Amino acid sequence: MTHPDPAALFEPLELPCGAVLKNRIAKSAMSDSLGDGRGNPTPAQMRLYERWADGGAAVSIIGEVQGDPNFAEKPGNLVLGPASDHDAFRTLAQRGSRNGAHLWLQLGHAGAMAHPPISTPKGPSVLDLPGLTCDALTTREIAALPDQFAHTARRAQALGFGGVQVHAAHGFLLSQFLSPLFNTRSDAYGGSVAHRMRLVLDVVAAVRAAVGPSFAVGLKLNATDQLEGGLTEDDALAVVAALDGSGVDLIDISGGTYFPGARSASDGVGDGPYFLGFAERARALTDTPLMLTGGVKTRAQAVAARALGIDVVGLARALILDPALPDGWQTGVAGDPSFPRFRDPPEGGITAWYTMRLTALGEDRETDTVDDLDAALRAYEARDAARTALWAAQDWDGQSANAQRPA
Repeated sequence: MTHPDPAALFEPLELPCGAVLKNRIAKSAMSDSLGDGRGNPTPAQMRLYERWADGGAAVSIIGEVQGDPNFAEKPGNLVLGPASDHDAFRTLAQRGSRNGAHLWLQLGHAGAMAHPPISTPKGPSVLDLPGLTCDALTTREIAALPDQFAHTARRAQALGFGGVQVHAAHGFLLSQFLSPLFNTRSDAYGGSVAHRMRLVLDVVAAVRAAVGPSFAVGLKLNATDQLEGGLTEDDALAVVAALDGSGVDLIDISGGTYFPGARSASDGVGDGPYFLGFAERARALTDTPLMLTGGVKTRAQAVAARALGIDVVGLARALILDPALPDGWQTGVAGDPSFPRFRDPPEGGITAWYTMRLTALGEDRETDTVDDLDAALRAYEARDAARTALWAAQDWDGQSANAQRPA
C-alpha cells in the first residue's frame, strides 16, 4: 500500500493567473473581528496576519471585508471604500505578505444576515422568521452589486494585497442567492440553479475585468447549506462546473450557514474533513485549483486530501491554536494541535473563545490556558457593543476630515 507523501503539502502551486503559492496550506477566512469599529485595520490585526505569514502559511484570507458598510456582518468587519484609512490597509497588506506569503481580502456582503444594529438587512427575498427579518433587494440593487464587488477588488489590488476571494458561502449574500431556502424569486435571479447562480457569475466576471488577468481571484462556495430546503450538493456541483473558465483561480469548498439556530459546521466534533467527498466529486468537473476548508485538524488529514487531488488545504482553528503550524509540520518540529474540548458550551461560546484568542495572538499574549466560555462570550459581546457605537457614529459618506481617499 502506497502512503501519501507529506512533501506534497509543501510543493508550490502556480494559479491560473500566474501567481505562485509557496506551499499548499492556507489560513482560510474567518471573521477575526479585529477592525477598529470604523472599518479600518488595527495594530493587533496587522500583527496577527504577520504571525501567520511568518509561521509558513502560503496564503491568508481576511474574512468579511465589506465594500458597503450598510450590509456588514459584525462591527469588527473591515470596510474598504473611498473613505477608508488606506494607509492602514496598505500596512496590513505589507505585514501579512512577509516571508513569501500572500494576503487576500474576502469580499463580503452579509445580505439578509447583516447585523441589524449597524446594517439594513436585505436579501434575495423577503424573510420574516424568528431572529431573521429582511426585505428583498430590488432588481436594480442586484444589478449594481457586481460593480460594487469589482470596485472593492480594485482597491485591494491598488493597496498591495495579493488577491481577493468572492464570498459565496456560509449563508452570506451570494450564498443566499444560490440557496432556494433564501431565494424564492421568480425573476432572472431565482428558480433554477442556472438562474440562482447568475449573480455569482456576474460578480466573478466583474471582479476579473476590474483587476486584470494577473491578479488572484478566488471564490468560496458551500458544498451544502446543511439546512433542509437549502443548497444541495448537486446544485453546488453545477456551480463548480459553471465556474470553469470563468477566471476564478481557486475554488474554496466549505459548507454550513449562520442561519439562526443552525449549528456551525466548525463546531462539529466528527473526524476528518467535512466536505472531502464533495470536493472529490468537484475535482472531476473542473481544472480550476480546489481548496478544502473545514474539519482538517491533523497533518495526516491534510496530506490525505492532497493525495485525493485537493490542491490547497484550508486551516482555520488549527492556526488559531498554533500560528506557526505550517513551518512546524514541514520541519517536523510541531505535531498536531490539541483542540480544546468544551462541555455544554453556551450558544456562541465556542466562536467567542476562538475569536478572543485571535485577539490574544494579535497582541502576543496568548497562553495555553483554556479560559471560561462564559467569560469569553461576555468579553466578545462587550467589545461588539462598544464597536457598534463607533460604527453608528462613523460618517460613512466620507465627509470626515480624517477620510483618506485614493489618489
